Amino acid sequence: MAEETIFSKIIRKEIPADILYQDDLVTAFRDITPRAPSHILIIPNKLIPTINDVEESDELALGRLFTVARKLAEQENIAEDGYRLIVNCNSHGGQEVYHVHMHLLGGKPLGPLLMD
Repeated sequence: MAEETIFSKIIRKEIPADILYQDDLVTAFRDITPRAPSHILIIPNKLIPTINDVEESDELALGRLFTVARKLAEQENIAEDGYRLIVNCNSHGGQEVYHVHMHLLGGKPLGPLLMD
């Protein structure tokens, strides 16, 4: 069994967070260290440590991350201008909390990603 994370406590509302969306599969809340005017984390309620731990049974929840991202982008008024979705995996990928999560960033020009 994977170790519990701070995200698990946010899902259960044991610690405060600015929760924007929650259902039986996913929870979305504002990042406490935003990198853009809109910076929202969207996470599956099931603890999946990394993308390497994803199983076929997780497909519905992970698909929900994208539909919730679309809804939140519309609510944040960033859908038309554009936004970025980021999922990091393990230390070289920049993952800091080992609970799969998607970053929704927007509200300013983000520029191209450097892919060297």
